[in-house]
Amino acid sequence: MKKIFSLIFIFLLLPSISFSHPGGLDRNGGHTDKKTGVYHLHKTKTSSLAPQVRTAYNREDWPHWTDDDSDCQDTRAEILIRDNTGTIKYKRNKPCNVSWGKWVCPYTGKEFTKASDLDIDHIVPLSHAHKTGGADWSREKKRDFANDPLNLLAVDDDINKEKSDQAPDEWRPPLKSYWPEYARKWRKVKQKYGLYISPAEEAALKDMERH
Repeated sequence: MKKIFSLIFIFLLLPSISFSHPGGLDRNGGHTDKKTGVYHLHKTKTSSLAPQVRTAYNREDWPHWTDDDSDCQDTRAEILIRDNTGTIKYKRNKPCNVSWGKWVCPYTGKEFTKASDLDIDHIVPLSHAHKTGGADWSREKKRDFANDPLNLLAVDDDINKEKSDQAPDEWRPPLKSYWPEYARKWRKVKQKYGLYISPAEEAALKDMERH
């Protein structure tokens, strides 16, 4: 009988063994696939419990627009370059600060050519992350979150101010065709960092995914 149970246990383990693949996991339980360049999680870490926030949000605790690879382009510049669909022009002909290009705001569909008209939006806002699980993170992890390209988009600065730190149950992109993608990105960031999703937030995400 013991042998039978042992065989059943091994059989149940086979799917996870067969479909796993090599490569180390980061501290969030995921990694970037070397072939596709896509980040994914092996375990969903979205929290189902509302966190107790004991400290007030302070933007200075979340250092952003850093230059981690020391190439003179900070995070803002790198996102502007990534999201650009035209020819990039830099200030003073140095590839550090982006001045001109061509961008389409994913939230509105509006086109821009001046970098100064754009903000880099945190899809999951910093203060929202603070309230939903990030308050007790180390300064290093807050810094990683604030500069993670997964959570950043070049958008119309006016629409970014309108969004502020609101969750999907409070604010949605005006361009309804972008709702499913926005919901997908929001979930992906929350999963990567193990942030809490409220019932109202979950309902809003599901509604956006249906469009």
